[in-house]
Amino acid sequence: YQRRVRGSTEHTEGTGVAEVEEDYPSDKYKRSEEMIQRFLRVDHAGEIGANDIYAGQMAVLGRSEVAPLIQHMWDQEKVHRAKMNELIGEHRVRPTVLLPVWRLAGFALGATTALLGKEGAMACTVAVEDTIVTHYTDQIREIVQEGKEEEYSDLLKVIKQFRDEELEHHDTGLENGAELAPQYKALCQVIKLGCQTAIKIAEKV
Repeated sequence: YQRRVRGSTEHTEGTGVAEVEEDYPSDKYKRSEEMIQRFLRVDHAGEIGANDIYAGQMAVLGRSEVAPLIQHMWDQEKVHRAKMNELIGEHRVRPTVLLPVWRLAGFALGATTALLGKEGAMACTVAVEDTIVTHYTDQIREIVQEGKEEEYSDLLKVIKQFRDEELEHHDTGLENGAELAPQYKALCQVIKLGCQTAIKIAEKV
């Protein structure tokens, strides 16, 4: 029998050979830190992008009847953005280098879909928030699976709160005519694909 611990190997008489890999505490700490760095870099970019989407919508629909509704959701996103700015400083996370690109893309997406009218803006909200809700839920699941609920209890609380508020935005979009937007399903698929791609890229850079 052979027992392998990183950096050393133990031999025990017996039939066959078995290898067991064990992590040093420092390795586990490093993995946890890398996970949190990845989470916050993406979440920070996402919340800033969401703010710019609503800014784009308000630039087009700011004087329409739907403006107060969009402003309400934007105000919540401003709180999210401020908290993420605080968290990346606290955890010393480097923002994604593509943040300026995401900001321009977010404003353009918000303004372009708003040009389709209230329904287009709401369809954009549904697609973006659906992606974000799934993303936050995946993060919650990963923290739990890693057994880090207590260690990152404060962060977990923030993610759950933000996830629930994004879900409210999603439902608000559906309640306000999102599905009446031109080519609703195709529009949502394109927006979701763009958001998912942005998430993957922000995880790396």
